[in-house]
Amino acid sequence: MSFSLAIVGRPNVGKSTLFNRLVGKRLALVDDTPGVTRDRREGEGRLADLKFRLIDTAGLEDGAPGTLQDRMRQQTSQALSEVDVALMLYDARAGVTPVDEHFADWLRRSDTPAILVANKCEARSAQEGVYDAYALGLGEPVVLSAEHGEGLADLYQSIVEKLKTQGIDPYADENDGTDTASASSGPREPTEGDLDFEFEDTEQDDVDTRPLRLAIVGRPNAGKSTLINALVGEDRLITGPEAGLTRDSIAVDWEWDGRPVRLFDTAGLRRRARITEKLEKLSAADTLRAVQFAEVVVLLIDAELGLERQDLKIAERVVEEGRGLVLAINKWDAVDDRLSVQRGVQDAITRSLPQVKGVPVITFSALEEKGLHKLMPAVEEVYSLWNARIPTSVFNRWLADALEKHPAPSVKGRRIKIRYGAQIKTRPPTFLLFCNRPEDLPDSYRRYLENELRRDFDLPATPLRFVLKKGENPYEGRRRRRSRD
Repeated sequence: MSFSLAIVGRPNVGKSTLFNRLVGKRLALVDDTPGVTRDRREGEGRLADLKFRLIDTAGLEDGAPGTLQDRMRQQTSQALSEVDVALMLYDARAGVTPVDEHFADWLRRSDTPAILVANKCEARSAQEGVYDAYALGLGEPVVLSAEHGEGLADLYQSIVEKLKTQGIDPYADENDGTDTASASSGPREPTEGDLDFEFEDTEQDDVDTRPLRLAIVGRPNAGKSTLINALVGEDRLITGPEAGLTRDSIAVDWEWDGRPVRLFDTAGLRRRARITEKLEKLSAADTLRAVQFAEVVVLLIDAELGLERQDLKIAERVVEEGRGLVLAINKWDAVDDRLSVQRGVQDAITRSLPQVKGVPVITFSALEEKGLHKLMPAVEEVYSLWNARIPTSVFNRWLADALEKHPAPSVKGRRIKIRYGAQIKTRPPTFLLFCNRPEDLPDSYRRYLENELRRDFDLPATPLRFVLKKGENPYEGRRRRRSRD
């Protein structure tokens, strides 16, 4: 990116709406409730032929030192220190408010040049609010409607002019040097008896170069934001004793032991029956999307509360999505009977999540930064298992032994024959089995194969998938010919 922008302004003026418009995705939560955004969110913005780093910030509110409003303002101040230009939004329909005047004065005294943006100008009633903006001392306002995409051409021109006055070339975007690979038809599917089959993993080549996507999930006030701050070594996210500070999923880029990692801080998940407000429903949905996008998920547990039913529900959802799972017990310094807590967690996991036997359980204190060195090695190990590959010939020798040890049962007097299999994908490891009656194979026998595979190939803590397909009957065509004769 050749330059960077930050969107600032008081609550509910449309900052996240403009952010989503410029990044071309619905990354930030948008709601009529003021103060939805609390942490700063980053994305790759585009406006015509301009590409830039874009930061969405919390609504500017004045507050006493140490309050939530003060912490949010500090996050905005940090964002301003990192960008080339600030876009100060105000609601033209509501006109210029004393809060707008206060923070316009604060912005004028900062070192970051600003562009004043009059938002929500799709109606004629906003004209008076546009004229009032000249009193803010930030120059002529750019008139636009972020929701409807109107006025973006004027915003483009203002950004270019402001950058040129600072000696920044807005078009000096670096060439990433990436070549467009030729489109492939995708991995071929194994045919029955093809022992030479090896699927083509199109994502395997860039596993070591692209960021490892790691989501931190858990109940409210478990310490998710505190953990990410401790890992990255800065107060990147707002933390505090209040439950539910994080409302939408925030991505933070980080590097661990030379490996790029993209951390996702998420909103706390409560039981569905307790979620009544629309904003909390949006936050919960955003957290679940982060789980779907992640590769490994760290389920953070409050050591003072132990593993509760809601934690198990979250873990089940992670496994259903096919993601690698690590259990992390936070606030370990506040626990007296540590052995009892560990045993309780292990027993609950063994009973309720047998499909991910051997999931690692890590203990630490994120606030005190004690024991954190154990987390990432466990994540890396789970990620490696999530990418495990078993050669087709090796898998079929194992399958033959498993079938001989415990043959598939007969259903309604007819035998079920599993003839052949192969791994067809990783992330998580997925295996295709050719079977004469796939619809009749009991779930209990699938679990037997899964347990045997997990034990014999040392695959703990990662979901395993089996896909059944009916093999072709070589005598089917002969029977039809005989019936016609």
